Parts: sequence; structure tokens; C-alpha cells
Amino acid sequence: MRTRTSLPKLTFAALAAALVVPLAACSGEEEVTDELQVIDNPTAATAPPSPETTTAPEGSVIDVDGDVTAMATAQENGAVAVAVADPARVLLYDRDALAGPDPEPTVVELPGPAEDLTVAGAELLAPVPSENALARITLDGELRVTPAKGEPTGAAVLDGRALLSLRDRKGVGVLDDGRLEPVIAGGLNSADDVVVVDGKPIVLDRLRSAVFEVDIEGQDIGVGLRAGQGATNVVTDDYDRVFVTDTRSGGLLAFSVDPLLLRQLYPVPGGVYGMAYDSERDLLWVTLTARNEVVGFDVRGEEPTERYRYPTVRQPDSVTVDSETSRVVVGSATGEGIQVITP
Repeated sequence: MRTRTSLPKLTFAALAAALVVPLAACSGEEEVTDELQVIDNPTAATAPPSPETTTAPEGSVIDVDGDVTAMATAQENGAVAVAVADPARVLLYDRDALAGPDPEPTVVELPGPAEDLTVAGAELLAPVPSENALARITLDGELRVTPAKGEPTGAAVLDGRALLSLRDRKGVGVLDDGRLEPVIAGGLNSADDVVVVDGKPIVLDRLRSAVFEVDIEGQDIGVGLRAGQGATNVVTDDYDRVFVTDTRSGGLLAFSVDPLLLRQLYPVPGGVYGMAYDSERDLLWVTLTARNEVVGFDVRGEEPTERYRYPTVRQPDSVTVDSETSRVVVGSATGEGIQVITP
């Protein structure tokens, strides 16, 4: 097991100050604005559309019937979970089978499309916003569905309890013994994903393009920071940082959480969107949907250093990585299957 040490404070402070400002949370259900909001009705950034592919995807491509909506890898056994829409289901692939031709997955049918997949010990958490439900899937394919009112979009685990970002309720809910309470809200226009870093929950608000602290015990949304002009996805690393893709402006942002501060803003043109972190190699894999590419950045230093760049299937909205084998799996949101790359 590797010993982690703190990384030096990262550069780009002046540029960061120009683009990321503190945001105060407040109580109430009204839509929240701030002094730098330039339009009355902001819209959440989405993945830029991909052109037709002109270069063969790196590695191998496995056919999947439907559009991939989310992916995750269970690092303990290497199972790769792929959420697919129309019909809604999760495909569970064995790590070793992915290296061979035509792997046969275990198929788990869902009540609706999963927007996110999170590994929580020996199970997967799959929020199903259209059905106000959380699907809990064991790694051998057993399904249990729990009601989760409020359009759940993302999930994380804190002290054995599931945390759910609830888009419609503009807050974070705590799921304990099948009951969703409390729901912590106030100061958010949307709650689109939640992660836990060093025991501290952080919620992503795509409408405000911001990240906020969440105080579970105090039941309060804390301080927030603007995350560029169109934040879309969030992931954590082993150095207690939160990475956010600013899809609208084309950048990769890194925040510390104690305190919540922007530590890095790195330009990444090409429709930066999906992310996955390889904890063994400290590689952050980022998809570029406007270019049909996936890029591997070494994030150990004061700024990301590009190590790999590969052509992908069309519309590579999702990516996951197996830290044991370094294998990267990219999912197409336009029905072109999943792509398996071994760097």
C-alpha cells in the first residue's frame, strides 16, 4: 500500500481568482442568484455533441445495445458496471472477460435509466431520477430498489450511510435504514452529484456551476465556490482533492476541501466531460466529446501532465478505469458500445 503525501499548492491563482468566486448559501426554496450571474435563467452545461468518427478507436470495441449513461469499476474484484438506456439496465462485466472477445455480462434490469454509478463496498448505487428511486445492485447481480423522492442524481457513502444528491429538492439526502432523512438544502439551484473527500461531503450544482460544502450533522449547505462557467462532472483523488470538468469553458479544476479552495485551473479544449481516476498511477482520465478522444493526465505535480491520448468511440460521455490493471473503458452515448484500452 502506498503512502500518500500532501502535494504542493498548485499554480494558476490569478486566473482562478478571476473565474471562481465564493458563493454564499442561503435558506429557502427560491432560485438563488449571485452577483456574477449574467442571465436570469441559467441552464446546465451538457456534453458537446461528437462528430462522426474518422479514426478507428484505440483497443477493442464491445457491442452494447443502447446508449451508455454511466460506468464504474469495483476495484476489489475488477467488475466493470455499465449503465445503459432503452431498455434501462446495468451490465456487469468480469475483469478478465473484458480482455477477450465477446464477453457476456450479467444483466440487471432497472426501473429507469441510471444517471450515475457509485461503488459502495460490495454493491453499486445507481440513482434512477425518472422513478425517484435508488437501485442497489450487488456485484453478483442482485437488485434492491429503495424509494428516493426528489429526483436522485448522484450518490456517495459517508460513515456507512448513502448520501444522495436530489436535483428536484435542491439538496443532499441521507439514506439510513431505507429512510431518506434529513434532506439538507438551501443555497442550491440544483444538486447534480455528491462526493465525499476526507469525510467531507461536497455537492455539485450544475445550474450555478459551483461546488458547495455539506454539513451533515449541522444540516446545512456551507460555503460554495464557482466552478468555471459550466461545471458538469466531479471526481476525487487520493490527495483529498475534488476535480471538476468545466465543459462550457474547456477547463479542468482542482479544489482542496480543508478549506474549500480552488488549487488549479488547467485548460483542456475539445469538450472536456467525463472523468475517472486511477489511484495506482495517479492518472486522471478525461473524455473530450467534441473530439472523440480520451486523455490520461498525470496529476501528481503542480499541473496536469498529459501522458496518453487515444481516439474513442463516438460521444464518449462515460469513462472508468481499473486501477489494478490500468485498463480504461469508455462508453458511447450514441449506441457505439464500450471501448477497452490498455495503456
